[in-house]
Amino acid sequence: MGQKINPIGFRVGVFYSWNSRWFADKKNYKKFLLEDFKLRELLMKRLKLAGVARIEIERSINKTDIIIFVAKPGLVIGRGGTGMEDLKKFVTKTLNIKPGDKNASKIDIKVEPIKEPNLDAYLVAVNIADQLVKRLPAKRVINQALDRVLQAGAKGVRIILSGRIGGAEIARRERVQAGMIPLTTLREKIDFAKFPALTKSGYVGVKVWICKK
Repeated sequence: MGQKINPIGFRVGVFYSWNSRWFADKKNYKKFLLEDFKLRELLMKRLKLAGVARIEIERSINKTDIIIFVAKPGLVIGRGGTGMEDLKKFVTKTLNIKPGDKNASKIDIKVEPIKEPNLDAYLVAVNIADQLVKRLPAKRVINQALDRVLQAGAKGVRIILSGRIGGAEIARRERVQAGMIPLTTLREKIDFAKFPALTKSGYVGVKVWICKK
């Protein structure tokens, strides 16, 4: 079997659910899809320091629930909930919802904390990419990330870097793995993420697989 399928997409309905949960007719489908894409992109940028792992969006008839999974919820909520109020205004403005509009759906934002950031593949990939941008040695970065993930309680982890690593003239791949990463079975929960690191010599791709208990 070729390793061509996304491990999370392969396990949707078994371990994972959809990040966007709603139904729309032909008229609204394109609109909702573009709104979801735009919202995720803008919120990821705005809340980058809080360590956003993923954003789930649920829509009902007159309500839109936005669930944000973050490593540092305090940075999102702010003192006395001021951060949440600012975030709600930002989302309302992004979706072009005018105050007092009866036809507009009600926005509800929830913040869910991530107990162990080192077991989230996306946060691990972002952390590695940030260190590569700061021109730290690639081998040391991925080995330290590997150790942190295993110490957090993972069954196995695999990290692959590809591109002009360390500013080399010729692009290559660096791969480290420890423990078990059974990609072809649905019995194991595998978290996967990829993130690009924009270094001075070009993009270096970061891919992370984590097998959770």
